Amino acid sequence: MAKGPVPQVGNDELPFDMDEDIAMDERAFFGQPSKAAASAKKAALPAKEEHYHGHRERLRNRFRDHGDTALADYEILELLLFRLIPRRDTKPIAKALIDRFGSLAGVFGAPAALLQEVKGVGEAVALDLKLISTISHRTLKSELKGKQVLSSWSSVIQYCHAAMAHETREQFRILFLDKRNALIADEVQGHGTVDHTPVYPREVVRRALELSATALILVHNHPSGDPTPSRADIDMTKMIIDAAKPLGIAIHDHIIIGKDGQASLKGLRLI
Repeated sequence: MAKGPVPQVGNDELPFDMDEDIAMDERAFFGQPSKAAASAKKAALPAKEEHYHGHRERLRNRFRDHGDTALADYEILELLLFRLIPRRDTKPIAKALIDRFGSLAGVFGAPAALLQEVKGVGEAVALDLKLISTISHRTLKSELKGKQVLSSWSSVIQYCHAAMAHETREQFRILFLDKRNALIADEVQGHGTVDHTPVYPREVVRRALELSATALILVHNHPSGDPTPSRADIDMTKMIIDAAKPLGIAIHDHIIIGKDGQASLKGLRLI
């Protein structure tokens, strides 16, 4: 059988000089398995073990024996990168990711293109990190589905933070609820620029009627990181309330998500 083309890997992903077959990480979720890599691994019997191998074992043992509380954020990320980049010291990469994006949440919330700007992170590793982020978001969302949202408010905030806090553009999201205040649907209604998202009250109400929703929670993010509501945020919310009220649709709240916190227009008594 003819051998297909070998995926290209960025130079900053290569731990040492090797041919293209061996260079691919066969254990990355999105990397292509390489028979040549497996053969080379068996054949290679270095006289001296790489210095970071003992460090990896010690870090795994700390996590096994004491859990995540025994590890710094960069060490947790380093543990994950062991699997994604098995033949390279991943501590500098983990530290560089945390330095660049500020936290574990920032790393997993960053776009794949920005992740690849960090030395040592190529496309396969960036996609692996985004896959893990997606699993986390869907897990949080599944915990809300069908539940009475108003009695699970902390879960709502946690989910919205995971989904939106690190978006680089404004995103307007609506949680559609039934008469029991259980979640029917969670939809992104629009994307905007770094400081504005166009929202049309009639479209919001139309979609609520299509889903037979009787209540809504409005959510949008501020990429600046500051969740303080603007005058435009308040005015737009009141327009949606005015459009929805005659049709028996309640607006429970409008939540603004920042990088490190959130603001509730209802909590601030602005609606």
